[in-house]
Amino acid sequence: MSVKDWLELDGALLRLRLARPRANIVDAAMIAALDGALLAHRANNKLRGVLLDAEGPNFSFGASVEEHLPTQCAQMLASLHALIVAMIEFPAPILVAVRGQCLGGGLEVALAGSLIFASPDAQFGQPEMKLGVFAPAASVLLPYRVNRPMAEDLLFSGRSIGAEEARAAGLVHTVFADPETAALTYFNEHLAGKSASSLACALAAVRGPMIRDVRQRLADVERLYLDRLMATRDANEGLTAFLAKRRPQWEHR
Repeated sequence: MSVKDWLELDGALLRLRLARPRANIVDAAMIAALDGALLAHRANNKLRGVLLDAEGPNFSFGASVEEHLPTQCAQMLASLHALIVAMIEFPAPILVAVRGQCLGGGLEVALAGSLIFASPDAQFGQPEMKLGVFAPAASVLLPYRVNRPMAEDLLFSGRSIGAEEARAAGLVHTVFADPETAALTYFNEHLAGKSASSLACALAAVRGPMIRDVRQRLADVERLYLDRLMATRDANEGLTAFLAKRRPQWEHR
């Protein structure tokens, strides 16, 4: 089982948990499980929120590098981007609790939620550029979270930032020793007493332009990734070098 899901508080709160520690890799199985859980609970007319967290010391080390190889990357991108659209269109706020590493595809999933609650040891990053590729979904979602220079810094450098820097940048809502408790407290204080139908309308209202933009931009960056990036020698070299545990040799073509 790669994702656990259950309801709490008489159906008001959906719990989703990445359940393949220590890395919680966002691979095809994980994506399908998350997408299936959201679809199964989407029609719950009492739902006022979702809490997404993870087993183990880390939220996620990111996506499967093997699934980024040319023979698999088209299907991987299509399924991940479909999940992201399902998350941003979900009719209840998705709260995300992060401990430890939240990298690559794991951060892209977190970015598709509403508010992020982080432990002090949390680390956030999009390291794809170190492998000679870029992060398609994060290229679309990060500028909605942080200012463009910060988004470009994270996307171009591949560096990770700590929880406090992420909070100062607007990426993280709250830093707390127990982020799941912080998220549950927020839910109980601010969402549990609200009308589920009114919350769904509020989400549609605030995210309407974003949803339209994200849908189009995901399609655009997917084509850029598949048609242009994966036709380069260096993208394939970076992925191959990572899997072979050696330094990539860039030829800038």
